[in-house]
Amino acid sequence: MKIIIAPDSFKESLPAKQVAEAIKRGFERAIPNVECLLLPVGDGGEGTVDAIKSSLGLEEKTVQVTGPFGDEVQMPYFQKGKLALFEVADLVGLAKIPIEKRNPIAIQTEGIAQLILHLIDQGIKDIYVGVGGTASNDGGLGIASGLGYQFYDKNGMELKACGQSLFEIRKISKERVLQIPSDVNIKILADVTNPLCGPHGATFTFGKQKGLDPSKFQEVDVAIKNFYGKVAPEILQLDGAGAGGGIAAGLCAFAGAEIVSGIQTCLNLINFDQKVTNADLVIVGEGRLDSQSLAGKAPIGVAKRTPRGVPVLAICGSLADDLPPLPFENIVAAFSILEKSEPLEESLKKAAVYLENTAANIGQVLALKKINQTIFSREK
Repeated sequence: MKIIIAPDSFKESLPAKQVAEAIKRGFERAIPNVECLLLPVGDGGEGTVDAIKSSLGLEEKTVQVTGPFGDEVQMPYFQKGKLALFEVADLVGLAKIPIEKRNPIAIQTEGIAQLILHLIDQGIKDIYVGVGGTASNDGGLGIASGLGYQFYDKNGMELKACGQSLFEIRKISKERVLQIPSDVNIKILADVTNPLCGPHGATFTFGKQKGLDPSKFQEVDVAIKNFYGKVAPEILQLDGAGAGGGIAAGLCAFAGAEIVSGIQTCLNLINFDQKVTNADLVIVGEGRLDSQSLAGKAPIGVAKRTPRGVPVLAICGSLADDLPPLPFENIVAAFSILEKSEPLEESLKKAAVYLENTAANIGQVLALKKINQTIFSREK
């Protein structure tokens, strides 16, 4: 039996690779001679690049860029030939910012643009950017700054490249701007379709979890809208521009980037369609499967790309009450790994054990079915 194991990460618990490895151990306990192919995936959220690099065998490198507080830091990226991937969360991810410093309009993101320029200098032609999990909400101002744009207040003083400066910009200089070559393709791996501004935009949707005071949502949203109304009004109509606190908007407006489906691009990069052709079973999963998962999240993306006739099972941390009846979206069965009632913190710590046990239980059923089929064929 050949099983494709293609889960997303379990947020705040395990990266996708470790999820896949735990599931594999469970199946190997239950099914003799099982063949498990691990294809960890991501849909553009935090951990996507980590999942892809595991499947592609990319080489990790680092470069010095401006950090979230203006200091110089080393930022990782992953390269193979003329292709490179990186994740903005490795520079300005929420987990990188101490709780006492979480102010999304003070975080600087210009290091992301600096990394892109470095990649171009290295001859990279295809750049993939994961924009999930950021602690910033600067509307993409830092991207512009990293590419050479300069911003000045009413007194002619140059402003720091952060969201707070959006309230004070009176002049924009393009004298030092570096143009992205036309043969360089920058693609943003997105797992959300939120616009940049408005009630469903970056600030109102994600600002609170990043530490922004809700009383400031309206003024920050208006400041971002006014800025793009002057420099790139078309971005205000772009689905997904709100990803990464507006980093997606900045990349599109100032670096000519394109927003693409995170999970579909991930599956293309790891050559999923070819690897799944002779599979007997496909396993998908994420920390919590709910109705929002149906809007292009990793498990659904994998299930839809699986050929008809190959069953897809979901192994998840938990299953929400708002899921439609099974089967749905090519998933024939879904399992929660929670074994007992306990605090969430404990479940997160034990996720690998619970994953392995759940996979082993499923494997026992599959093995039993195989034995029964063998007995039945003998009786005939």
